[in-house]
Amino acid sequence: MPATTFSLAKKIGFWSATSVIIGSIIGSGVFMKPSSMAEQLGSPIWLTVVWIIAGLFSLFGALIYAELGAMIPETGGIYVYFRHMFGDFIAFLYGWSAFAVINTTAVAAIAFVCAGYADYFLHLPRFDAMMEHSVAWHIPFIGDLFPLENIGVKLLAIVLVIGLTLLNYISVKAGSVFQVVSTFLKMAVITALVTGIFLSSHGSFENFIHAEHPKEGAALMSGIIAAMTGAFFAYDGWINITFIAGEIEKPQKNIPKSLFAGVLVCIIVYLLVNQAYLYVLPVEKIAVAPLVASDAITAAWGNTSGAIIAAMIVICTLGAVNGNVMATARVTYAMGKDKVFLPWTGKEHKRFATPGNALWLHAIWVSLFIITGSFDMLADMMVFITWIAYGTGAVGIFLLRKKMPDQPRPYKIWKHPFVTALFIIFSAFYLITTVYNDIANYLNHRQPVINSVLGMVITGMGIPLYFYFRKKNR
Repeated sequence: MPATTFSLAKKIGFWSATSVIIGSIIGSGVFMKPSSMAEQLGSPIWLTVVWIIAGLFSLFGALIYAELGAMIPETGGIYVYFRHMFGDFIAFLYGWSAFAVINTTAVAAIAFVCAGYADYFLHLPRFDAMMEHSVAWHIPFIGDLFPLENIGVKLLAIVLVIGLTLLNYISVKAGSVFQVVSTFLKMAVITALVTGIFLSSHGSFENFIHAEHPKEGAALMSGIIAAMTGAFFAYDGWINITFIAGEIEKPQKNIPKSLFAGVLVCIIVYLLVNQAYLYVLPVEKIAVAPLVASDAITAAWGNTSGAIIAAMIVICTLGAVNGNVMATARVTYAMGKDKVFLPWTGKEHKRFATPGNALWLHAIWVSLFIITGSFDMLADMMVFITWIAYGTGAVGIFLLRKKMPDQPRPYKIWKHPFVTALFIIFSAFYLITTVYNDIANYLNHRQPVINSVLGMVITGMGIPLYFYFRKKNR
């Protein structure tokens, strides 16, 4: 097992760490996913229940990884934990999937939403429908990609990614400060959104329970699984703190505290925002609202307020893009440091002491995803592969307690092994049913790509790469 020595400075305190978690989680999901979730469920009650279930299991995951973060406070997160748990092959496969799918699709999806809300004002150029579908990249047995779709929004999203990559390339401290400020502004925006909606006289509490066409039986079960993917995307980002663990002050104390505080705040925020949407929009209207936050505040206070909220959401999603850009490249940096991936990605910038090469490699890959994908495809693919990793890590907790029984554990998982086992069972159920749903939706022409299978194909491309780098290093 390679031994990694990290030379990135410890400049991130508790508040910066918590802001990274909150800033990474609260980004695009709560402003985009409620629409598709409402369409999938057809019920305001089930919409609320799905947000609660997804929040609780995200919190369970955070509690599990808090033990690992406090026990092994190294930059690289799950990649480092998997190396201790399972050895080099599984660790590499995760690291590759983190670069090729998980982390880069997350940044791409959030940047896509940020640019989409900016288009509310900018009216970015777009080809007509015939031109958008004139170029199709076909992936056999998986689906079609349309790179010319929504081209103006895609190009703006790429500019945002490059700009924030440059900020984090120049300074870790600057990225941290931007994250704290943007998280503060984000919470102010959400407070204004929720308060403004509930203070209006145009809502109805009847919307919390009434639905015209609620799903039932098999359709409801399928809808719950699909909606869970949307909710998990909205909650994802809490793991980012483990990627920068080696740069956190007093990590044994600050990692568990920031994880618990950050995820709990996000659960409360999401429930409040969801109820605010429902207060002014029946679930049927949410289901057809592409920019649901703007539509909700417009219903409450008129068109001008919708523009204000769109501007505020651009600020919110900028913080999420920054939080993910800042944290996720550290996995690729750790792999480069171990020389199991491109060695130059493990080099720090001599002047700025940042993982500059890894940051720019991520920016290029993210830009490719933005061009080729859509928000829903990117989000769903990211969530599926992420939860494979989360479930695998929970299994590894049992292995690690046997392999390293004497290792100091400043924090231990609450109610282990019950919570850990429940998390594993739920992860397995969710993953199996997601693949089934994706294939069924593709065959019935409800989605253009089998998102989960595409994610697994890209992940599988890392297998020959592992043997190539192992042979090269030998």
